[in-house]
Amino acid sequence: MAHFLRGKQAGVQNDFSANVTPDLFALDDLRRYGISAQITELAYDPVQSLLAAGTARSNAGVAGQIYVFGGGDNAERVTHVFQLPSTRASVKTLQFCSDKLLCLDDKNDLNIFSLATKKLTVSYSPPGAVSAMASDPTLDYAILGLQSVPATRDGLLTMVGIGELIAFDVDREALAPFRIPCLWGDFDARAKHVPVVSLEFHPRDIGKLLIGYLEGAVTFSFKQNEPRKFFQYHLQRGAPGGDSDPALMSMERRPKVTQAIWHPTGTFIMTGHEDSSTVIWDAKEGRIISARTATDTNIDRPQPIHARPSDAGRFAPKTPIRKISWCCKQDPDDTGVLIAGGLSTDTPMQGLTFMELGRTPNYTTTPWAQFTSHFENPKTQKILPTPPQVEVVNFCLIPRSSPWYAGAQEPVAILALLSSGEIITMAFPTGTPLSPTNKLPLDLSFVHPFITCLAQSSVERGRWLGLTERRRSGPTLFEGGIEAPHNPQRHRERNIVQTAHADGTIRLWDAGHADDIENKFVLQADVARAIGRYDNLQVTSVSFSGASGELAAGLASGELIIFRWNRNSRPGVDSPSTSSNRPRELTDVSDRKDPTLVEGLHPFTLLDQQEGAVTAIKVSDVGFVAAGFANGSIIVINMRGPEIILTASIADFLQPSKAGRFRRHSEAPQRTHPTSIEFSVMSAEGDGYSSILLHVGTSAGHIVTFKLLPQSRTQYKVAYVGFTALEGSVMAILPLSATSGKPAYASQSAVASLPQGFKVDGVLIGVTKTEARMFRPASAKGAHKAWESAMCDSIALAECLDYGMALVGLFGDGTAKAFTLPGLREIASTRIDHILNVKAFGDAVVTTSGEIIGWCGPSEVALVNIWGSGESYVTSQDRIFDSEKLIPPRPTISNFQWVSGTQYITPIDMDILIGGSDRPPSARMLAQARSDEATRRSANRSAASAAGSSKDAGSEEGYWAYMQRQLNERTEKLGLVGDSMDRLENNSSGFAEDVNKFVSRQKRNFVMGAVKSKFGM
Repeated sequence: MAHFLRGKQAGVQNDFSANVTPDLFALDDLRRYGISAQITELAYDPVQSLLAAGTARSNAGVAGQIYVFGGGDNAERVTHVFQLPSTRASVKTLQFCSDKLLCLDDKNDLNIFSLATKKLTVSYSPPGAVSAMASDPTLDYAILGLQSVPATRDGLLTMVGIGELIAFDVDREALAPFRIPCLWGDFDARAKHVPVVSLEFHPRDIGKLLIGYLEGAVTFSFKQNEPRKFFQYHLQRGAPGGDSDPALMSMERRPKVTQAIWHPTGTFIMTGHEDSSTVIWDAKEGRIISARTATDTNIDRPQPIHARPSDAGRFAPKTPIRKISWCCKQDPDDTGVLIAGGLSTDTPMQGLTFMELGRTPNYTTTPWAQFTSHFENPKTQKILPTPPQVEVVNFCLIPRSSPWYAGAQEPVAILALLSSGEIITMAFPTGTPLSPTNKLPLDLSFVHPFITCLAQSSVERGRWLGLTERRRSGPTLFEGGIEAPHNPQRHRERNIVQTAHADGTIRLWDAGHADDIENKFVLQADVARAIGRYDNLQVTSVSFSGASGELAAGLASGELIIFRWNRNSRPGVDSPSTSSNRPRELTDVSDRKDPTLVEGLHPFTLLDQQEGAVTAIKVSDVGFVAAGFANGSIIVINMRGPEIILTASIADFLQPSKAGRFRRHSEAPQRTHPTSIEFSVMSAEGDGYSSILLHVGTSAGHIVTFKLLPQSRTQYKVAYVGFTALEGSVMAILPLSATSGKPAYASQSAVASLPQGFKVDGVLIGVTKTEARMFRPASAKGAHKAWESAMCDSIALAECLDYGMALVGLFGDGTAKAFTLPGLREIASTRIDHILNVKAFGDAVVTTSGEIIGWCGPSEVALVNIWGSGESYVTSQDRIFDSEKLIPPRPTISNFQWVSGTQYITPIDMDILIGGSDRPPSARMLAQARSDEATRRSANRSAASAAGSSKDAGSEEGYWAYMQRQLNERTEKLGLVGDSMDRLENNSSGFAEDVNKFVSRQKRNFVMGAVKSKFGM
């Protein structure tokens, strides 16, 4: 019965929710935006132009995920998410390998996903902890380095096989017979079991592998099945090394290895160490060419006693070498080294270290001293800066097109993963920060850097299509995949989300309605540039009006900055600002435009009120901006000037005698500050006309109403009307037409009709955590409803398709509820805590079209439709793999390497060496053989045509004969008869007992397997 009386008490006669029934209130889990948990690994495939980002297991217990991102010139949102099969696992290592994505998790499981089918093909649990993995797009194998292998001996569990290497057959989805024991025992008999820390194939010779052990590095030849060279960094007494403690100079040390990598030509090797040193070796001779840190050289040479530092105990620690990448230009001899780690903790500027080495001297004609000088004296050396108080724990290079040279040929950008879990993008090699806007996938912008504030505005479709910024920047970094088609547009207004980030960047984008998004581009506003500083940039509140093209942001430091859609009359010109911020006055900041932004949201005006943090802000569609501050002041700006038309303390308008109910002494008005602001067009209580009204909700539960009255065509004044009091802090002010049931916000059409006598008979719904009150502004008593079961965290008016309006809110018991208007009777309730994080309900947004945009993780939001049919979340149907994009040929050995005795090993030869004698040809091998045959036949036909011959005898060779000939050629090239027969025979159980039997059996198995495959047997 109470709900019938509420409408009468509020002066509303119609029931606007009569047709809204409980069966209409059902949740559709539509979309996800952002990253579910902290990113732990990044990988890039330049052939497919795809980026993979692996995450850790979330705090909510959700297993790690792998996000695969593509894109395009039109900001296509190509995304697919792979789930790890183990619910307690986190992603540790990611590598693209042809049409597969290899993932090694922290539970030591190797998970292989197909990019073509978007499914998990196999999950393999190795016989121990895996510490390193190597793969190559031309191979069907993943080489795994083991850290430990549990075994039972004499009833006791022991660790054996430490440092062993095993090979997993990706094509056959089984472990290959090939195995490499721990090779370090051949160098140091006292260290027979040393963990593997890194693995890397030779950039030009696929038959050679660089193994980084904890104690040193080893080069291994697959063809000869033996280690070729050992590399151990041994510091004599008196050598400074990379240690920052001078006391250690009196001891011999062998710094632990963190990574070992090849020079792009394979001529040299670099090892990174825990003591922050990097060492360059001659790969052929095994001798040290240069040992250095980021600041010092010749650190491996003992120093005289008098030259040693004496301030032992007073030193700054250095970070270990975390990752090294030996980059090269189109010419692989023109190189540079990018290093994460190795800097002293007291270095003023932290970041990545880049050394541009230039063109490598010719190996055969250059003396050793010149090599040493080349590596110790780079052409340029600089630190690519990162944000303060964080470290780079990993990075991913974005090469221009080549997948070779360890993904470091012609890199154009760097994605750096920070210790905070955020990522940053830098141009290579300058280190210039790159904005992720319209360059990186939208989801990655959630951690680039973290979001501090989120808001939503409904913008008319045509207006949003016109808001496409033009910015002078390079192309998007990721262009792979094809976005799946979506449902036709269901709503005329678009859900425009505004996210403010820790660096002061504000991004605006269309979250859609799970329908086709026509304008996928992201808008960006730079608060740091507009204010004139690059620190203390925490944005506390943001508001956007699509109709006026204005964006306002409030900061914790008290500034209010307003952006307006405009053109840059001088794009590309970075002119210094001629204005300084004036306290308590509007400052024209239009000269602080971003020179790269041709058309978009440019700085317009700034107010440094110095009244504490901005606590509430609202940009109207009709040319007004209002903001509240922590010290209790309220500011109203007329954007037609702009000019400030109201500056006052909200406490000055609060008189207990005018309140709608008695206030306790502890809730004194002077303690209040604005918490919610809204503009409406309606008639104030007692008025016979309608006007623009401003409503300000406070932390003490007041809703204060003002009129905005025109004085001339462009000038307005603000007049106080009155206030009403509620229990608790006001979280929402919702204007409603008492005749139509539609929201009565201050729209441009409504304001334009006011001179013609347009009148809106309206009411306000004021909401706090404990109650809702519906009344006629400014101080009518109205109707009241207390939230009984739980406190309300977020609420809004929502239109239920064509059935009517309802009041929809999120409550602390984990439910979403709908209430009738004006009776405030509960229509339905459903649990939503399985989708959204209850603790973040206060930051969620309920839209007028009936969606909820709320946080489901620290950096992930969900889009949920409340007027749905109970549909669960469906993963993206985007296509991420393009079979038409072919992997370019792998680089081969140089003429010098061939002359010096290096034998060329093809990927197919590696299949024979690793796969064993019983392995049939893989699908990739057969496809390559068919391609080779087609190429040969085409060449023969062209030659025959040129010679005027009608028939080429060679073209009559059948497939059987072709495969036999190919096998003969490959086994001849392998030259197995003359290469270390005894060692091959004794040490590799996966090879044949002798070379003759091995070659014979390979011929038979390879040919028969091909024939069976050809005839479908």
